[in-house]
Amino acid sequence: MTPSASAAAPAALSPVLAEVVRSGFVEGHHRGSLVVLAADGSVELSLGDPGAPVFPRSSNKPMQAAAVLRAGLELAGERLALAAASHSGEPFHLELARTMLAEHGLTEADLQTPPDLPLDPVETETYLASGHRRQRITMNCSGKHAAMLAACALNGWDPATYLDPAHPLQRLVHEEVEAAAGEPVASVGTDGCGAPLMAISLVGLARAFRGYVLAERGTPQRRVADAMRAHPEYVAGTRRPDTWLMREVPGTLSKMGAEAVQAVALADGRALAFKIEDGSGRALGPVLARTLELMGVEAPVVGRIADAPLLGGGHRVGGVRAAF
Repeated sequence: MTPSASAAAPAALSPVLAEVVRSGFVEGHHRGSLVVLAADGSVELSLGDPGAPVFPRSSNKPMQAAAVLRAGLELAGERLALAAASHSGEPFHLELARTMLAEHGLTEADLQTPPDLPLDPVETETYLASGHRRQRITMNCSGKHAAMLAACALNGWDPATYLDPAHPLQRLVHEEVEAAAGEPVASVGTDGCGAPLMAISLVGLARAFRGYVLAERGTPQRRVADAMRAHPEYVAGTRRPDTWLMREVPGTLSKMGAEAVQAVALADGRALAFKIEDGSGRALGPVLARTLELMGVEAPVVGRIADAPLLGGGHRVGGVRAAF
């Protein structure tokens, strides 16, 4: 049968960024898009379609934290890092989130995060063994939500509607994302934590991270970048690649997002952003490590991040590896 002339041409496949190798056999692939910006902001490497809009998910959190500062909330140090965090649910994360709420007359009941378990599986086992159940404070975005609620309390904004895209705080977030990315928000959705989520391109995401590390000292953008880099364990956790990278490569700003999104900026302004199309987090480390290698980053942490083993019968039989 001859295809109809009106039939749409098939979309081009994204390039393979990682392959899954089990017992020497390639059993799967992870496709996606990636961009690397040079120190001057020009595109140095482009794979797939990094100009297409994506939901950066939690990679947008530095911009959300900057919007909270623009709203007048005074945060610094660990508090500001936690405001930009996808925390692991370790005790020190939960303790600080509760403190941030209490400092502004708020409680866990004010949070509109969905009840959840700790993001870190080691913490989840300990948490459940202690007899705990899913709670709003344990959800990995509770630090961000605590900061958003605190900004509402400071400004007299309605805390019951703080996740509405039309809320004054969320309008500030929208403005900050567009300014940082240097492009209009393509779409507004709802993130896993319930907060509004702004779609931008991977180029825009890399541009935002580059701008944050190069921003003038004292600006909201630089304050967020400095807090995250000074307290990376509050941004992620003690067993997380974002923490390892920011701790071991001085001046680096790194933030992953759900559905396999990653953004990184180096101290000199070079930056990267990518998304694995199928959302598989197991490809994040190998793709990130390979991109850092291509950017000339030489540090033991790169090899640590690259390691993504596959098990068979409880033993290592292969792994996920970059394919570019």
